[in-house]
Amino acid sequence: MRLLFVCVGNSCRSQMAEGIARSMGHFADSAGTHPAGSIASNAVVVLKNRGISTEGMVPKNVNDFSADDYDMVISMGCGVQCPLMELDQDWELEDPVGQALSVYESTADEIERRLNLLP
Repeated sequence: MRLLFVCVGNSCRSQMAEGIARSMGHFADSAGTHPAGSIASNAVVVLKNRGISTEGMVPKNVNDFSADDYDMVISMGCGVQCPLMELDQDWELEDPVGQALSVYESTADEIERRLNLLP
């Protein structure tokens, strides 16, 4: 399945979703409406702890992507509005930015759970 994960900063949830989805065999990208300068360090730690490479992963702008290239566009939450594309699902995940590593780990677990529920 071809998945695009959309968030505001593209530094935490959507980056973890991209990495986890790829590790599960999906084609996945992530992007933000207002991309941060870098991926959150705790998101990098969580992915590396799961054996997922973060090489080449950087925050990207959603305007550089087209929904037509994906089977599903998923918002991670935070009321993201994408005027140039329709969202298929909103997972409404709490933003772990600035919180403890354990919150990032719980978020990654929930992302994996939801990915397993996709058709």
